[in-house]
Amino acid sequence: MFVSLLKKYGLKFSLNDPRWGRGSQDDKQNQNSNQDNRRPPDGPPDLEQLWRDFNVRLNRLIGGKKKNGGGSDSGGNGGGGFNPDMRGAGLGAGVIAAIAAFLWLISGFFIVQEGQTAVVMTFGKVSHMTPAGFNWRWPTPIQSHEIVNVSSVRTVEIGYRGSAKNKQLEESLMLTEDENIIDIQFAVQYRLKNAADWLFNNRDQEELIKQVAESAIREVVGHSKMDFVLYEGREKVALDVGTLMQKILDLYKSGVQVANVTMQGVQPPEQVQAAFDDAVKAGQDRERAKNEGQAYANDVIPKARGAVSRLLQEAEGYKSRVVSTSEGDASRFKQVLVEYEKAPAVTRDRIYLETMQQIFTNTSKVMIDSKAGNNLLYLPLDKLISQSVATDAAGKVTVPAAAAAPATAVETVDPQRVQDSRSRDNRNREAR
Repeated sequence: MFVSLLKKYGLKFSLNDPRWGRGSQDDKQNQNSNQDNRRPPDGPPDLEQLWRDFNVRLNRLIGGKKKNGGGSDSGGNGGGGFNPDMRGAGLGAGVIAAIAAFLWLISGFFIVQEGQTAVVMTFGKVSHMTPAGFNWRWPTPIQSHEIVNVSSVRTVEIGYRGSAKNKQLEESLMLTEDENIIDIQFAVQYRLKNAADWLFNNRDQEELIKQVAESAIREVVGHSKMDFVLYEGREKVALDVGTLMQKILDLYKSGVQVANVTMQGVQPPEQVQAAFDDAVKAGQDRERAKNEGQAYANDVIPKARGAVSRLLQEAEGYKSRVVSTSEGDASRFKQVLVEYEKAPAVTRDRIYLETMQQIFTNTSKVMIDSKAGNNLLYLPLDKLISQSVATDAAGKVTVPAAAAAPATAVETVDPQRVQDSRSRDNRNREAR
């Protein structure tokens, strides 16, 4: 800065110039001819003489007074030179101080890129945070700043490094609730939500995230069964780990927001992998047998229930039919009783004839009168055959031997005996 100021006003000095620090040619003529005070041409520059020359030129620029005559100046220079006064020297120092102050002030400007934030500190204490853009702070040593990227997603790996094959067993092996050892590799993605907390509340931020993640996964797995962690509970375990991590990080005031927890690998230790596979196959066989039994039960039970329902409905129908038939017979008997009281003989004969007709209709025997001397017999073969066919088709009931035989049994009936039997029956009914 000082050299550039000298060049601006035409004051050219070179360290390689043997006359550097000894003034111009005109000044040499006006200086004292005392050769004892001069340095050899190849010696180092005289800083005192350099300062005097600088003051002379500065006073010349700002209107210093020139002394006439050959008398020596106050600094001991030879006659004929410029003699700067104290006011000119003060003005020169003020200009230099103003330029230095200006350069010091503009050094406080800084630029924050998009997605970043700057934490401004005043004498080492957090003052405020600035957004993205062109910002200014008090220059050093009053204030300082540190830029932090808060938009990028950061990742920490637990149980492996780079790939799942590069395992870290001291991190991945953990104990489940049913006292089984399980090998878990997972990754935690997070971003920053408070740059000041991230910088000043933690000494080693990456190590903090890793330790919190490991503690959270051990806590969750320690309260879960092995089968649950291996199969159906993977997503729930990851969700619980993220929630517990966020709770711990907020308690530590780390300024971290957990974005996602991804399970990379969950399996039993390699030393027991074969035995575990056998146990898994046995469990699958058990589930298959259970499913087959359940399928058979689902096939048999509905059929049995349907048969039970059908039997119940048939029983209900039989009950209704018997009750209705009984009620109908009772009602018919009451009606016949009323008619019987009006004409007992006629009603009795009608009942007898209807009963006999019903009986003979359902029997395969033919009654003939052998004493009548009638040689022509009429057998209703068509009715007997049709009755047999109808009986077989209806219930496939075995036809009685008398009906199934091609020859019809003929029973000889004595008319006198029939007449006596009717008279005896009539007497018995009248006696009742």
